[in-house]
Amino acid sequence: MKHRGRHRRRKQGRAVRAFLAGTALALTAAATMISASQATVGDNPGALEPLTGAAETGALSLHEQLAPQAALDELASRMGRPVGVRSVLESADRSLRTASGCTADERTALPVAPAATRAYCWDAADTRAWRAGAVTTSGDADDDGWWNDNRVLLAGWSQGSADRGLARVSFVDANDLARLRYASALLVVPVDGGRDYRALTSRLSGMVWYQDKLLVTTADGLYVYDMNRVQRTTVDSAAVGRVENGWSAHGNRFVLPAVGSYRLTGGSAAPRIGAISLDRSTSPDSLVASERTAADSDRPARLWRYDFSTDPARPGLLATDATGSAHAVEAYETEASGIGGVLSHRAPGADRSDWYVVRAPGATDRHGSLWRQDTEGAEATRCGSEDAPRCWGVQSGPLSYWEATGEVWSQSGEVLFAVPLESIDRALG
Repeated sequence: MKHRGRHRRRKQGRAVRAFLAGTALALTAAATMISASQATVGDNPGALEPLTGAAETGALSLHEQLAPQAALDELASRMGRPVGVRSVLESADRSLRTASGCTADERTALPVAPAATRAYCWDAADTRAWRAGAVTTSGDADDDGWWNDNRVLLAGWSQGSADRGLARVSFVDANDLARLRYASALLVVPVDGGRDYRALTSRLSGMVWYQDKLLVTTADGLYVYDMNRVQRTTVDSAAVGRVENGWSAHGNRFVLPAVGSYRLTGGSAAPRIGAISLDRSTSPDSLVASERTAADSDRPARLWRYDFSTDPARPGLLATDATGSAHAVEAYETEASGIGGVLSHRAPGADRSDWYVVRAPGATDRHGSLWRQDTEGAEATRCGSEDAPRCWGVQSGPLSYWEATGEVWSQSGEVLFAVPLESIDRALG
């Protein structure tokens, strides 16, 4: 997908990258001392073990099911013409605080090493009772980092239990990195042939914005959203769906209706999908995923990838065969557990990809850890007098690489932050 003003924006992207590379957040001495003193030497997850057997990779297959066009058109005819990302950004009336405006407790959620270059804290009143679950950016949507004329960050949130609650996406206007503002849209699923919609009730754990589609992971697979099909609501109430005087979305002014889904077909052998991210260093671009396991699990987890379709008629969708199935094109087993974020990237000239995984803190740890793995071994960022690996965020948040700026975006609790990939690699040795 190409957009207007591409060359002008590339120059702006280089300027932003240079600015960000020259800035780093200094954590308070107290926060660093606390983190280091509570860090323990975690178990090394070791080398990745390739999975090549048909049974092993077959368990990772997804089946695609797209919503009928008639149902989507019916919903649009009843709610009004869909709007785009720009309309959501123009309505942004919530602000994120910069690092200097975050509380000391909030800043302790940041990585100890390497240091974040940018950090922001959410509006506490707006995010109360919501749980952060995913991050993606316009750097995923298009390789120049822009969506039309805007730089955008997306953050996913869940409320309620794993299978009974609400999910929403916050659209953050990132054109001015010193002044981030946002508005949110509730994730919904059309029902009754497009005459109504229901809330997406499953807790989201990962999110990738690729071309015009947003892929969201839930407990049973992935939902697909079309970023050109944002709909406005007309009633401000706690209800979700069609109400007496119009359309409501639990107080949100926008909804994003699902246009399709992918379901795992491996039965009991299939994993629970946890984190996902985009890898632009492969050809074609690919979606990488990690298996969700408990932080204290002694069972290996799986890491794998799917190719995105190169068919112009299928923008943002996975590559599928004649039966509508998307198959894993690469898969590994790792001894890492409690993976909350996953990233795969191949450096220019390298003969293989590095896999980065964020692990949740252990029972006696304050901070999580960040590991880089390949088929030869694993290395973690380390800090403190014991040179321990528990140096990442307090929570095992997502990883999203913004290629145009060279930064990895993540979230730890109520703190959204960015770290250059070069800084991570330097810290890993």
